[in-house]
Amino acid sequence: MTDERNDYDHTVDVLVIGSGAGGFTAALTANARGLSTLVVEKAGHFGGSSALSGGGIWAPGAPPQAREGVHPDRAEVLGYLREITEGEVSESRLTAYLENVPKMLGFLEESSEHLRFVWKPGYPDYYPELPGGSAEGSVINIPPIDMRALKTDAEFLLPPHAVAPAGLWIGPNELVDFYRLRQSWKGKLLFARLLWRMARARILGERVVTMGQALMTRLMLAFREQGLQLWLDTPMTSLLTDGDGRAIGAEVSRSGQPRRIRARHGVIVATGGFDHGTEFRRTHQPYADPSLSLGATSNTGDGIIAAQRIGADVALMDGAWWYPAVAWGDGRVQFSLNERMMPAQFIVNGDGDRFINEAAPYQDFGYTMIQGEGAGVRHIPVWLVTNEWCWRRYVIFGHLPLPRIPFAPVPTGRALPGSWSASESVVTGRTLDEIAGRIGVPADRLRRTAERYDAMAKAGRDADFRRGDSLYDRYYSDRTLPHPNLEPLGEGPYYAFALVLSDLGTNGGIVTDERARALGAGGAVIDGLYATGNASATVMGRSYAGAGATLGPAMTFGYVAANDIANDIADGTGDGTGDAARQGDPS
Repeated sequence: MTDERNDYDHTVDVLVIGSGAGGFTAALTANARGLSTLVVEKAGHFGGSSALSGGGIWAPGAPPQAREGVHPDRAEVLGYLREITEGEVSESRLTAYLENVPKMLGFLEESSEHLRFVWKPGYPDYYPELPGGSAEGSVINIPPIDMRALKTDAEFLLPPHAVAPAGLWIGPNELVDFYRLRQSWKGKLLFARLLWRMARARILGERVVTMGQALMTRLMLAFREQGLQLWLDTPMTSLLTDGDGRAIGAEVSRSGQPRRIRARHGVIVATGGFDHGTEFRRTHQPYADPSLSLGATSNTGDGIIAAQRIGADVALMDGAWWYPAVAWGDGRVQFSLNERMMPAQFIVNGDGDRFINEAAPYQDFGYTMIQGEGAGVRHIPVWLVTNEWCWRRYVIFGHLPLPRIPFAPVPTGRALPGSWSASESVVTGRTLDEIAGRIGVPADRLRRTAERYDAMAKAGRDADFRRGDSLYDRYYSDRTLPHPNLEPLGEGPYYAFALVLSDLGTNGGIVTDERARALGAGGAVIDGLYATGNASATVMGRSYAGAGATLGPAMTFGYVAANDIANDIADGTGDGTGDAARQGDPS
């Protein structure tokens, strides 16, 4: 709203709204450029969806790769992004991302000893066979850390959806071995390490975290090291503009009272998407159930709504980081990843037919579910059908293929866990006809699907959907088999798991340019307003380049936004008045 008053409760150079990885990266960057900075967060915890994530960052050419002597050709990677985004994203934004993501990570590593990143070689891009796609991948992770280092801040880190017992943590480079618990000695050694970690945690009180929890722990340590300000429980209620339409701050609610914050040089919206925004979802994503989203529950689209009110344009509002998942009866939502790469399984729609390469990237899988549902055939849910051989051999939705271990923190044993049996998300049957009746598909179609799948599995080639052809398909597959993704289903008993449409968060929102500046209708720049992360229309379009293609852009364009503000000041194009304007208000 236009601000006709000039009285403020607090004044800074840069106001960042949202405390995920994108917001923290923006704040650290602005601070390093000499700008006083404040981060405000709606929730009572910091971290947002970043804290719930896998913690990966898709960053071709990042310092951890360079240290290993790997230097992806930027022009080739640009061609890869250009192809998978199919014209949805401007060349300038794609180029800005590739130019700045390695700079962003280099800056973070230089800014604090807490921020150290490692490359995860061998986890391919999601389309590694395309020109510019990488078989080795560009996923950058952050090492695990004991969150006791946070001291009192530890209680304010948003906890993961499922809190594991102390010591039961798996590093990002260990996950593939965990899924091969029964197939490799490395998997068995990892299981032994997990037992040791749990014992050590009990003895020493360790609270080691990994993935998104480790990323946000380390960012907060750097944040505190730099003396930056974070206000929790402080929702933004509106953005403030001057008579020319420039964003000059925000009104927030703190301790139940309205407070007006003046931002001399810029406002960066990093509030996340509208994952749990019921009205937005109903309007733009009628097939999505907000209660099934794995994004932070505080993400209801506040930043997008406020930006629209001051003239910002939006795009890709039908988009999300889609994920097929199982919704257990106790409210838990568990995404499906390795299960779809296993042999001896296939997935059918409401007609009892296969409809996709089961191992396809989760984003593609989700969009295919939506398209199928829109075409009039039930695709929400779909059913993953497998057999007893598979159940006893692989990690399936966290169930370990081990004899029953009393008091184990994860499901074990041959029988279905009691809570699973009580839900409507898994059924069993001695025959395919029994399974068909219980999942509501034509029995003759399901039998025909199984017969064709078995014939192709025996031949070692999925002629219908090419499952197993891509290197990505084979990453979590069973490499001890001649055909790692394919094995006949054969005789029962059988299991069928309902896969619903879930997501890691929405990814449509404020339209931005290559400098992360918010744009209005016709592409006009809204001075002083920037956006990053899921509050903005993603640079990935409707695709997903590789693991970490959510956090990578969020952090990169937070970095870009803060630098753009600082560069405008240095160039004399900002509205500040030199060093005096950078001191901030001590209130």
